[in-house]
Amino acid sequence: MLEDPSFVGMTIQMRNLSCRGTRHPGLTYLYHMPTISQLFIYPIKSLGGVSLTEAEVTDRGFKYDRRWMLVDDQNEFMSQRSIPNMALLQVSIQGDGLFVQHKKTGENILVPFQTSGETFKVKVWSFEGKAVEVNGQVSAWFSSILNKKCRLVYMPDTTRRRVDSRYVSNKELTAFTDDFPYLAIGQSSLDHLNSKLEIPVPIDRFRPNVVFTGATPYEEDEWAHFTINQLNFFGSKLCGRCTVTTINQQEGVQGKEPLRTLATYRALNKKIYFGQYLVHDGEGVVRIGDNIQILETKKPRLPKVS
Repeated sequence: MLEDPSFVGMTIQMRNLSCRGTRHPGLTYLYHMPTISQLFIYPIKSLGGVSLTEAEVTDRGFKYDRRWMLVDDQNEFMSQRSIPNMALLQVSIQGDGLFVQHKKTGENILVPFQTSGETFKVKVWSFEGKAVEVNGQVSAWFSSILNKKCRLVYMPDTTRRRVDSRYVSNKELTAFTDDFPYLAIGQSSLDHLNSKLEIPVPIDRFRPNVVFTGATPYEEDEWAHFTINQLNFFGSKLCGRCTVTTINQQEGVQGKEPLRTLATYRALNKKIYFGQYLVHDGEGVVRIGDNIQILETKKPRLPKVS
């Protein structure tokens, strides 16, 4: 019945629904089905992303997503925020590892899945946990190409990083992300932003995991609980955007847009928001073309756009 077009957008009062999303009995649950149009992972934090047709959902996000990270000589994470040319290192997945290639010079290296280096504590914002260096040769290659001493580390399964407990309720995990395991952005949200820009920006400026069509601009702000391929996802908080959005991912050059324009209509409490972070229940696979079934919505923090 739910796939009948006559039911799309219908509001249905659902009480005592047997899933974790029913934390507030009596809320209005919406059956509404946008569609996944793009999927991305970023195996090495802050390097180029990988476009997928399907993604495996694991205990801490999509498989391979930000399980690797570059750290400096203080063992703190490195980011395009301070090193924009990290954007020029493109990652792809091969059978036995990650292939990393410089977008301009063609220099490359294969990062093996197998690690053999030292285990030590690393930092991502307030999180501190154990990671293992891939190996000295790989770290030396990254140090040379970025002209900065660094090491490439991997998060083993034994390191369990929990997301901010203020926004979730089930001790969900994430890898070396900034905050949460997933970021969702609607194509209509990007289209609306680009209608305001002199030079449109591509979706790679925002580094989402899930892009979808079939919704109104910024509708993702309101999503509290939805399913994809019978997997439960929950909207945790809006994503506060940083200067990485102003870096051309093909050139490694920083500008002022789109933050300057977003600040005129997507700012709240001195932060600029675009996209929503997600957590999930269960494990499985999501694919391009999968419907997103909206079950529960919440009041948006930012006003709707015309």
